[in-house]
Amino acid sequence: MEQQIETQDMREQVIASRGSRRATTSKGFVQRPARRDGSAAGRVRNFSFRALFGYVPFALKGILAILTIIMLVVGYRAAASASMFQVRGIDVTGASRTSAEEIEGLARRAVAHTGVWRADLSALSVELGRLPGVRRAIVTRVLPDRLRVRITERVPLAVLRSSSGHLVWVDEEGVVLGEMKPADRLPPFFIRGLTEDGNDEARADNAARLQKYQEVVRAWETLGLAERVSEVNLIDLRDVRAQLAGNDSQIEVRLGGRDLGNHLKLALEVLDRYKQSMNGAAITYVDLQGDRVILGTSSGNKISNNSDAIVPESNSNVEATSALDRNANKKGNGSLPGADRPKADRSNSRREDKSTNSQSLRTR
Repeated sequence: MEQQIETQDMREQVIASRGSRRATTSKGFVQRPARRDGSAAGRVRNFSFRALFGYVPFALKGILAILTIIMLVVGYRAAASASMFQVRGIDVTGASRTSAEEIEGLARRAVAHTGVWRADLSALSVELGRLPGVRRAIVTRVLPDRLRVRITERVPLAVLRSSSGHLVWVDEEGVVLGEMKPADRLPPFFIRGLTEDGNDEARADNAARLQKYQEVVRAWETLGLAERVSEVNLIDLRDVRAQLAGNDSQIEVRLGGRDLGNHLKLALEVLDRYKQSMNGAAITYVDLQGDRVILGTSSGNKISNNSDAIVPESNSNVEATSALDRNANKKGNGSLPGADRPKADRSNSRREDKSTNSQSLRTR
């Protein structure tokens, strides 16, 4: 009896399940699978222009690509030459000694036919850098119609006495920046001896000379000697020469190539010490040869300081030689003419020397 009841319950459950499925179907909620793309209708719908373009011959593809590029180039040139890109303003910064109007005029002429968009900024920067007072120029676009020019100027360093006698300012590379004006600040002293050629080799040589000039200025100003110098000749860096100023303007000091500060100090000490005892003979040069100082006079005499000390002491020996140049002194074993003559002849010679302002001085 119990088995019959269980069997009947199972049938009722199965029947209820079937009824539920029918009810769901009758309500219209049955889902059907979508049509796959592999079907005939899907293939027709996915047919596109890309598939059609694949059948176009390769030569026709190349022609279409070339035509596209030409259209882009023509459009770009038309846009670049449009009136909206014509320069309407140029901003110049950093120009204090150089004329801003000159810079602006040069830039306007350079971009008059190209406009701002197509302007060759690198070439314009190089052209502006050739101006006398300009060291470097950087040009940038400010679209649509402006340019910005940033100038780095050359800084005047020294006043050069040129081969023509003009006084001109030069920078640290020896580039001439213009003539010195009466209102300009005076330099410590003038320079001479720069190479006036414009090639790279000359500019490198001048840069070395200007570096030596800066060293000399520092050394002489530190020792308080710069005001006694009117001009320094740097044509040979191994034989630097200073022309003195003031009452000693006729005197040239030959300093050599090293330790120029102490050399000038020594030369001036010897000069100041003995120029008052020359009996009117004008000193024309002071030559330093190691620890030896030679003073030359207008009459041809030379006074030699043979002290071993760097700075001459009060007991240093000073003697006058006859009027001979350096080459003559080197002849005949270094002896003076007349050294082999009798004493009486040498005495007569001394008397004749005294009559012509040639003297023999010995100090202790």
